[in-house]
Amino acid sequence: MIHAFVFHDGTAREIPFRDALALPRNGGLIWLHIDGRADAARNWVRDQQDIPHIAREALLAQETRPRATLIGDGAMVNLRGLGDKPEDDPDPLVSTRFWADRGRVISLCFRTPVAMVIVIERFLAGRITDPGDLISHFAEVTSDLLDPDVAELGDGMDDCEVAVDTASILATRRRVTEIRSQAISYRRFVAPQRQALERMAAAEIDWLDEEDRMHLREAADRAARMAEELEAVRERAALIHEELTDRRAEIIDTRALLISIVALIFLPLTFVTGLLGMNVEGIPYAKEPWAFWGVTGFCLAIALAVLGWFVRARWIKGK
Repeated sequence: MIHAFVFHDGTAREIPFRDALALPRNGGLIWLHIDGRADAARNWVRDQQDIPHIAREALLAQETRPRATLIGDGAMVNLRGLGDKPEDDPDPLVSTRFWADRGRVISLCFRTPVAMVIVIERFLAGRITDPGDLISHFAEVTSDLLDPDVAELGDGMDDCEVAVDTASILATRRRVTEIRSQAISYRRFVAPQRQALERMAAAEIDWLDEEDRMHLREAADRAARMAEELEAVRERAALIHEELTDRRAEIIDTRALLISIVALIFLPLTFVTGLLGMNVEGIPYAKEPWAFWGVTGFCLAIALAVLGWFVRARWIKGK
C-alpha cells in the first residue's frame, strides 16, 4: 500500500511506513511511495495537512497530464512513462505524481510504471540522496525506457513505406493506422512532459542542485526529440495513407475500365447475335451451311474493329 525508503547518514534502506513518519526531516531523504488503488492510502493522503490542498488534489486526480507546479518551497510534478501492465490502463503511458519538498518526496500512482523498479534499485544503491535526485532520475529513466518504443514506431513506418508497392494494401493500411494511433497517443503526453521538465529545470528551489537541473534538461531534450519523431511518424503515416488510397483508387479505375472495354466490345456482338437469333421467318442465309461460320467471322471482325478503335483512342495500350 505505502512503501517507505530512507537515505540517512550515507545509507539507503527500506523501512516500515510508520517508522518513516516518525523520522525528522533534518537531512537525507524520506521517500513514501503510495499505491493509489488502496482506499486507506488515498485517505492517508487526504489527511496530510502539511501538504497543500492543491497538491493533495493533484496527487489523487484520476485524469492527469504531465505538469510541474511550484507551491511554496515544494513542487508538484506529474510524469508519464511506460506501464508494467499497459492492458490495465486505457492510456499507453501511466502517470506518476510527485509532491517534493525539502527532505521528503511523496509519490503516488494508480498503475505500475516500469521506471519505478529501476529508480528503487538506484535509491537502495545510494545514488539518490535528495528530492532533486529522485525526480531527475525518474525523468531520466522514463525517457530511457520510452525512447526505444518511439524509435520502433519510426522503424515500423520505414517498413510500411517499403511495403507500399509490394504488400497487400489492406494489411499495410491496417499497420499504418496502428502505428499512427500509437504515435498520437504517445505524443499527447510526451509534448507536455517536455514543458514540465523544462519548467522544473528552471525552478528556483534550493533543494534542486545544478546536477539535477542538468539531468532534467537532458530528459527535456530527449522528450523534445521524441515529440518531433512522433510528429514525423504521424505525418508520414498520413502520406502513406493517402498513397495507399490513391493506389486503391487507381486499381479500381483500371479494373472498371477493363470491364467497360469488354462490355463495349461485346455490345455490338450481342446486338448481332440477338437479331439473328429471333424466332421469326425471313432470317437471311438461315439454310446455308456456311452461315454459322459467316456470322462468327463477322462478329470477330466487329470485335477486332472495336478493339482497334480503343487502341487508337488510347483507351488501352498497344504494343
